[in-house]
Amino acid sequence: MKASLRAAWFTLAWAVIAADVLQVHIVPHTHDDVGWLKTVDEYYYGANNSIQHAGVQYILDTVMDELSRDPNKTFSYVEMAFFTKWWSEQDDATKMRVKTLVNNKQLEFVNAGWCMNDEATTDYNSIIDQMSLGLRFVNDTFGPQARPRVAWHIDPFGHSAEQAAIFAKMGYDAFFITRIDRSDMAARMNARTLEMVWRGSPSLGAGSEIFTGVLYTNHYGTPEGFCYDLSCKDIPIVDDPTQESYNVPDRVNAFVAAANDQAQHYTTNNILMTFGDDFQYENAHQNFKNIDKLIKYVNQDGRVHAFYSTPSRYIDAVHAANKTWTLKTDDFFPYADRPYAYWTGYFTSRPALKGYVQVCNNILQACKQLEAIRNGVQATSSRSLQQAMAVVQHHDGVSGTEQQHVANDYAKQLHVGQVACQELMGYALSDLAAKQGSPPLDLQFCEYLNISVCPASQSDSFNVIVYNPLPQTYPKVVGFPVTGKHFSVHDDHGNLVSNDVIPGNTAGYNTLYVPIPLGIPPLGFRTYFIRPLSSAHSYRRPRVHRQHVNGHPDFSVGNEVVSLTFDGTTGRLKTMSNLASGVVASVDQQFLWWEPVCNRQGVQSSGAYIMNPAVSSPYPINEGNTASVTILEGNEVIEVRQIFEDWVTQTIRLYKSYKWPVAEFEFTVGPIPISDNIGKEVVSRFSTNLTTNQVWYTDANGREMQKRVKNYRPTWPLDVTETVAGNYYPVDSRIYIQDEAKQVQFTVLTDRAQGGTSLNDGEVELMVHRRLLCDDWRGVDQPLNETGATGRGLVITGRHMAVLDTIGNSPSLHRLLAKTIMLPPIYAFTPSSQSYSDYGKYYNPTASRSLYCGLLSSSCSSRCALASSPSCSIVYAGLAQSLPPQVHLLTLQLISPKTLLLRLEHQYQLDEPPYNKSVTISLSNMFTGFSVVSATELVLGANENIDNVQRLKWNVNGDNCGRARYQGHVKKPLHACQPQQHSRRINAKSSHLPIRGPRYIERHHKDQLKNDVLVATTSYLVKSEEKADLDLVGSITEPGSHQGLAVLGIALISMGEDIGPEDLQLPGRQRLHCRELVVCRTVPLALTLLSTSQCCLQHGAGGVRIDKAGPTRGEGPLHRPEGLFAHHQGDMSP
Repeated sequence: MKASLRAAWFTLAWAVIAADVLQVHIVPHTHDDVGWLKTVDEYYYGANNSIQHAGVQYILDTVMDELSRDPNKTFSYVEMAFFTKWWSEQDDATKMRVKTLVNNKQLEFVNAGWCMNDEATTDYNSIIDQMSLGLRFVNDTFGPQARPRVAWHIDPFGHSAEQAAIFAKMGYDAFFITRIDRSDMAARMNARTLEMVWRGSPSLGAGSEIFTGVLYTNHYGTPEGFCYDLSCKDIPIVDDPTQESYNVPDRVNAFVAAANDQAQHYTTNNILMTFGDDFQYENAHQNFKNIDKLIKYVNQDGRVHAFYSTPSRYIDAVHAANKTWTLKTDDFFPYADRPYAYWTGYFTSRPALKGYVQVCNNILQACKQLEAIRNGVQATSSRSLQQAMAVVQHHDGVSGTEQQHVANDYAKQLHVGQVACQELMGYALSDLAAKQGSPPLDLQFCEYLNISVCPASQSDSFNVIVYNPLPQTYPKVVGFPVTGKHFSVHDDHGNLVSNDVIPGNTAGYNTLYVPIPLGIPPLGFRTYFIRPLSSAHSYRRPRVHRQHVNGHPDFSVGNEVVSLTFDGTTGRLKTMSNLASGVVASVDQQFLWWEPVCNRQGVQSSGAYIMNPAVSSPYPINEGNTASVTILEGNEVIEVRQIFEDWVTQTIRLYKSYKWPVAEFEFTVGPIPISDNIGKEVVSRFSTNLTTNQVWYTDANGREMQKRVKNYRPTWPLDVTETVAGNYYPVDSRIYIQDEAKQVQFTVLTDRAQGGTSLNDGEVELMVHRRLLCDDWRGVDQPLNETGATGRGLVITGRHMAVLDTIGNSPSLHRLLAKTIMLPPIYAFTPSSQSYSDYGKYYNPTASRSLYCGLLSSSCSSRCALASSPSCSIVYAGLAQSLPPQVHLLTLQLISPKTLLLRLEHQYQLDEPPYNKSVTISLSNMFTGFSVVSATELVLGANENIDNVQRLKWNVNGDNCGRARYQGHVKKPLHACQPQQHSRRINAKSSHLPIRGPRYIERHHKDQLKNDVLVATTSYLVKSEEKADLDLVGSITEPGSHQGLAVLGIALISMGEDIGPEDLQLPGRQRLHCRELVVCRTVPLALTLLSTSQCCLQHGAGGVRIDKAGPTRGEGPLHRPEGLFAHHQGDMSP
């Protein structure tokens, strides 16, 4: 306590004494890459120092010792992947000492994610997950007083608007960055706008704003001449006047000059000086001893005032200056540190790793869902995959800018986590499917579906459980590799299902396609029974039609919604038609390759980071860029297979039962030939006849779309030195172009992060693979020459989904389609030759704990609860019904027994009709396996109660909303800050950022109740009128049970309503306050649940009110008041 008071007095003292001089905040820190030149473990332990000298454990050891010796010293630390490992090794005395340092504000956690994630090639789901993992550790270990207030992204290579919006919703007060384009940096230095307010989301408006500062000189190191680390060669402070090397006056003058130079480019009387760099402070005593001397003699000089500080102390000082700041609304891509050096190559680097990260995210989300549904699985957990996924989000991880052995280590750790999660999913799915006392299913998973190899489905007779991790019904055809040629497929009630067996590209494997007419239910599964086709079945075998074309007339293929015409001479796509909307466009898709600069004297080479083409136009794959073509047409699938060269092939696929106007392009590229000693950057280019005026759109981390204009930046004059690489942008999930005159949009969706552009009008270009023979001299010190499993070069298989439609129809297509790409179904196989009836004796696809009737016919629905009708196909679902198309379930995660973390989001942005409207859902009957009994609203990072976070308020130049826009109680309605294009009811139509906060949800499994199912559940929410108060609703009573439950549904999912500060009336005179008006428009507005077992429902004018005084449990079930809540019977269909 004494140390804490002393530190506080010191801060106050310098503020009073030295307020009239420049305040220099010295911020000691270390930047510890979670993998780059060495693996995570090598960096932590200090191994493999022949590559780079770095040992994080020694940094933390010595820093804590130095901070403990002097309460005035401070240190800022970022990467929880390292800190948690170090923490686990400490004794109780050390832990108490560190907690004291945190309480005294000497040790400050900044950012505090598991890593400092990349901002270009990461998906928002993974960003939030990795941040939450670190933030929750800090909160659980050190308490809310340690909550980081400053986001610290000082090394990622460009910065995303979505990242800024996420940090704002996590409750950070400020965001520090470096690595912005050299010309942007120069312009901001001259204009003194290195600090600004950044609005990351046009849909969320002011609620997504965060104060943002660019560090001086665009780097995070120590000022030149003042680096005292073991790795530095700067001279120390020699303060003995009797020594010939005495240098105090020289060092003081140099420091004051550096401080004054920096201050010229900032607007307050405070500047932040970082003292640290990569893996510094391994000998913290050496650093701090020299900084102590520097501070002492600089302050004796008196021209500036220097002191130990932290980013949050600096932000408080800047905020106290009460300045007005410029507003930024675009992003900081692409980044160039010199002419012809655009860091746009890494958007595609290591495409196999990027693809694997997406696969593992799919597995992780499904794994967490099933772990939550089953309240944990004793044998294993999702923890290892959570941590592996968090680590690889690092800005030298999924970005592909690490050395090869580090990339291998990332993949290895992902695989370890994948196996653990597959084991967990196997337990959970078996448990859900098995009847009481039945032996568990031996479920197996396929790890090589990307190359169409699946040992688990090699048997002629097997069952497959298809799990859907989406909150809407999955409507597509499913497919998986098989070794046989003819099968019968039965669904989970024994009905024969049509199927196709299409010959595969991989020797010995074919692909079995199975349509799902009723879909896979949300967070649920269906079981299919695959058996060899026998004469006993009348089912007609699928007929496969083959046709070879070359130099023949044009030909077309199509289904009910899409028609594709191919050029008979080139074999390439020529025309695409949307038969539903009548839109037709010429679309020529082909593969090309850019030649990279490599070891030219004085010219920047292409490398892992940088793209610098040696030519102004790409080369064709072969002369004329022609492809030999084979057409395969079955009952359910049409494939057009193209071979451009043996290292570039593609299958264009249509599904006959698919109702979306989508064409699938599955390409295989590699090994990229280098026998000519030339590296190659391979692109897929779609050329259309649309007039797009050099404008295109790319997504920001899979969320809101960013407008791009060729050779243009919206906030500073672009010095055009490189017209190809300088127009490449990150594409995490989609890119599109629009012809506004024709009202036509062409969209391409990706299955992993890639670089994308539109170099010519009407074009979409995506880089799919790159193999380089030179390093780009940015530190990785290796050419990006991945040799793959065979040593001949890396082979990758990926997918693009192309959509041609009207501009108005396109959002509802690409938003939902992107989710099916990001979270496709999970397949679990088990060898079996049992008949359906024999299987049903032991395993019930219904899983008696949960009956899903949402997809059944009306004749079946009435009998669904008892499952008594043999004609009804009842399937398992974790959700009672599909969520509305607007709503995505981002997170369902077990935090501790009976406590879950839930995140919901509205996935449409402000200008995307028709699903940019308000929607109301109820939580009380959302889940089938458990009931919600209480909830607490948190910030997005899940590390603090939303009511405990009060962000700093900033003045914004030209913003009518002023300083009271979004912090605390809102004084001015949000629509004053945004265009008003609609009536007040849907003004600011939707919020695209994840919900205001995730929710901790206490849960109760229904199978733990006495009667296994609830007799009566009635808890619904009434959607508000304009500004009407909202009444929470609902309770559950179970006659004859020893346990009565009161369950309150979700409060609101409302994007377009103006909700006042007194929205939700709770029992006991409690009210839930909507503290941020922008949040009142987000999904959900609030989530507040009651937990009382003695209550009753009363039907009032505004809804249903739950009153404390009422009948005790056991007095009979409560019934749903008519007209209170209309359930959305939604699926993924637009």
